[in-house]
Amino acid sequence: MKFLCLRQPVRLTLRFARMVSSFRADDMHITLTNNPQRKPDNSQLVFGANMSDHMLVVDFTASLGWGRPHILPLDTLPIHPAAKVLHYGAELFEGMKCYRGVDNKIRLFRPMENMLRMTRSAARTALPPFDELELLKCIKKLVSIDQEWVPYADDCSLYLRPTYIGTEPSLGVTLSADAKLFVITGPVGPFFPTGMKAVRFLADPQFVRAWPGGCGAYKMGSNRSSNRYHPSHPPCCCCATVGRSKLMRMSKARRSSTFYL
Repeated sequence: MKFLCLRQPVRLTLRFARMVSSFRADDMHITLTNNPQRKPDNSQLVFGANMSDHMLVVDFTASLGWGRPHILPLDTLPIHPAAKVLHYGAELFEGMKCYRGVDNKIRLFRPMENMLRMTRSAARTALPPFDELELLKCIKKLVSIDQEWVPYADDCSLYLRPTYIGTEPSLGVTLSADAKLFVITGPVGPFFPTGMKAVRFLADPQFVRAWPGGCGAYKMGSNRSSNRYHPSHPPCCCCATVGRSKLMRMSKARRSSTFYL
């Protein structure tokens, strides 16, 4: 057997650093619910209103690093009122879907694209890194446990919401030393009230959501703060007045070609 001797010290690649500092799906602890919910009728589904029986939770602390992933019955999260997510928006999320095919197989839609964007968003938010492949394994296990929540309908799906928040209880304007990553899921119908029909958009340069050097390329809650769906909100009023379903926010720098939904 031959060994390769290196004269120079080996620098850890970013991917390897993620792996050694990440949680592992093989360490997962699972607690199943004793009180499964009644599943809603597919024809009555409202986007985001129904949750499945279980959730995935993983905690990070500065002293211990990543803990074990846990799949638990759906419940509220205990959080300190000084947690940085509540004051400085140390938060990001993803939106994923999985579908039940005509062959009864359940398929996630391009999940690695979501995982890669989530790690990019985590880096931009300065939250601790993790291995996206390990998270995807955990998510697949969660979907497997709640597979009966994937609707048996062509126009419905199971929506997955991975979320990552800074939880350090400190009002100091610093990076969050503690964090929580969790995933909740729920059956959904079409996003728009029009169902699977085409929708009409309003492109208005008055409203801007992203700008060069900002966070528009990342999936953060702050990007949605100007996108409320209340009828009294100015952008929504504009859309409703002209019979449009949603506003296209345009980049002031390139109003003719760049749009943000």
